[in-house]
Amino acid sequence: MSTVDPTGSSSTASQSQSSAATQQLAGNFDTFLTLLTTQLQNQDPLSPMDSNQFTQQLVEFSGVEQQINTNKNLESLISLQQGRSNADAVSYLGKSVTLSNGKGALINGSASWTYALSDAAKANTLTVSDANGKVVYSTSGALTTGVQTFNWDGKDSYGNQLPDGQYTVTLTPQAADGSAVNYAIASKGVVNQVDFSGSSPQLMIGPMEIPLTDVAALQN
Repeated sequence: MSTVDPTGSSSTASQSQSSAATQQLAGNFDTFLTLLTTQLQNQDPLSPMDSNQFTQQLVEFSGVEQQINTNKNLESLISLQQGRSNADAVSYLGKSVTLSNGKGALINGSASWTYALSDAAKANTLTVSDANGKVVYSTSGALTTGVQTFNWDGKDSYGNQLPDGQYTVTLTPQAADGSAVNYAIASKGVVNQVDFSGSSPQLMIGPMEIPLTDVAALQN
């Protein structure tokens, strides 16, 4: 998973496209100048050619050239940004990160989350879903306020051991009047790899892959 292509393959492809476009424009412009020179050499002195069309074509060539140069500059900026993102991702290696979106990593049949309710609840169902969104386990959650811990052994509702990977926990706490109770949930994990194979770097927490934007807090 930890491939090393810090510049990103998409950036290289874009640069190749711009280079090809520049070469094509240069070839077309050379052909245009050759045709223009030939026509000027063979025009009737008593009936000179209208230069408006040639002027318009020169303006169009100039516009295309400016657009290609603009694309090159944008690609350079994207490449610089990609390099910075990769460097930022590498700095996460070996550090503990906190996720606040319910995601957590099941590693060696063990995963843990902490959560807290904003108010006391009459009922609270805690649900675990796999990376595809399929519910694999559910249980009753705490009804009181304060920080609670949910430790999961990775077994589904039928007692089957599930594979390590990414799982998401959601809560559905309800007050006595049936209204929803707000809650916060978090999990922690240590970044042990960085994956550069995609368009943006991904942090690896055991078998779980997450983007940098999922990180809510970073600890040494």
